[in-house]
Amino acid sequence: MANLKEVRNRISSVSSTQQITKAMKMVSAAKLKRATNAIVQLRPYANKLKELLAALPADLEGCNFPLIQDRGLNKVLLVVVSSNRGLAGAFNMNVIKAANGLITEKYAEQHRKGNVHVMAIGKKAQEFFEKRQFTVIGNHNDLYNALTFDNVSKIGDQIITSFIGGEYDRVELVYNLFRNAAVQILTTEQLLPVYYLKDTAAPSSAKHTDYIFEPSQVKILERLIPQSVQIQLYKAVLDSHASEHGARMTAMDKATENAGDLLKALKLSYNQARQAAITTELTEIVSGAAALANG
Repeated sequence: MANLKEVRNRISSVSSTQQITKAMKMVSAAKLKRATNAIVQLRPYANKLKELLAALPADLEGCNFPLIQDRGLNKVLLVVVSSNRGLAGAFNMNVIKAANGLITEKYAEQHRKGNVHVMAIGKKAQEFFEKRQFTVIGNHNDLYNALTFDNVSKIGDQIITSFIGGEYDRVELVYNLFRNAAVQILTTEQLLPVYYLKDTAAPSSAKHTDYIFEPSQVKILERLIPQSVQIQLYKAVLDSHASEHGARMTAMDKATENAGDLLKALKLSYNQARQAAITTELTEIVSGAAALANG
């Protein structure tokens, strides 16, 4: 009977866990809908702005745009976008591994000199790099409490100011690009210096677009380039935010399904143990009755 009690306790525990994972899946599904709407609305604008800058004439000699200047690669800033919470499968670990791989491989020389810094957006990334004695810039874990363009722009202004001031020679983004609830694409892209202003891979239709500039092209670029950096950062954070809820919804759906399979196995085990106990009791009763009759 002790074995039956243990199985009953496990059935109760797994059933409670299944209810929790099912509720978390529903919450993530609701949040995913809002996060998906935000990133879907922003993407056309962000992509068109990047396309516009890539399509501008490349004859910019004499123009001093600090955000597009390639300098000697000495100091690097990695902006790693993760989440504040776990229970999202491999969502956070994939981003952290990618960022760690960049540090140990692509920027190994700068890392040995102590010239690789990390700006973590999300508690999970911040905790990982702080525990390993990396230089982590700022604390932006509260951003998800009010995820707006204005709040992300404050981080963007900090990055732009640091780049113009010569604190960093390159800034890279590491985040999960949202494809759908089940698919998040790990993405690494250069934020600064802006590379797509003279991007030869721009669509041919965009390259031959005849733009009329008013005011001058230089004045427009002075305004558009910082704005483009802000938009690309905001898009990366929105992508990661939607990816987080998609990954958590998928993980909780799988956990609920696994709990259901485990419940079936436990109930089968319980019924078998119960049947065996009843059979044993009946055998003892019959044996006792037979012994009394013979006596």
